[in-house]
Amino acid sequence: MGLGIETRQQIARRAALEIGKGMIVNLGIGIPTLVADYIPNDHGVMLHTENGILGMGGSPEKGKEDGNLSNAGGYPVTLISGASYFDSATAFGIIRRGLLDITVLGALEVSEKGDIANWIVPGKRVPGMGGAIDLAQKSKKVIVLMNHTDKEGNPKIVKQCKLPLTVQKGANMIITEKAVIDVKDEKLVLREVMHPYTIEDVEKSTGAPLEILDQIETFQ
Repeated sequence: MGLGIETRQQIARRAALEIGKGMIVNLGIGIPTLVADYIPNDHGVMLHTENGILGMGGSPEKGKEDGNLSNAGGYPVTLISGASYFDSATAFGIIRRGLLDITVLGALEVSEKGDIANWIVPGKRVPGMGGAIDLAQKSKKVIVLMNHTDKEGNPKIVKQCKLPLTVQKGANMIITEKAVIDVKDEKLVLREVMHPYTIEDVEKSTGAPLEILDQIETFQ
């Protein structure tokens, strides 16, 4: 089952709290694109896209979309003061030099070691891996936003990924509709639960062991 818009916004709002002032950040397609709407304007954050923007803003007001201005997923965006345009070669040069402070991306599976599988399901047609491999390997911090389980209720956070990997040991944090989980020393550490879920709910729907901190906060 897919997530409702309010739940998706809750995940994006929590992810935005990880973004500090002056950071350079890449937002993947799906839930990550919503994060732009929750970054304070006075933070001076420069959002980067693979299609060649540094300084992307949030979503435009309805009716004020610019057909020539979109993110890497093709959705309309705005610009902040000081934004710049460039070609994809330059965009990937920024990624590969390790200049991104944070990458926020979606995933199909994440393992307890932080392995990420997010670019293909065998037997299904996909447009390509895009910038996922470069982003997951080169960013200083990688945050994964996704459903806690798949459509059949199976865990997407697992001991070992079954799908083809995008990167090994790439994830630093996982945020779902149920929890905020850190990946530390190849272990999953439960940091927060998302309202209205409990620690027990998270444990039951996670396919790998969780280290539980003494104090777990609830994110509303």
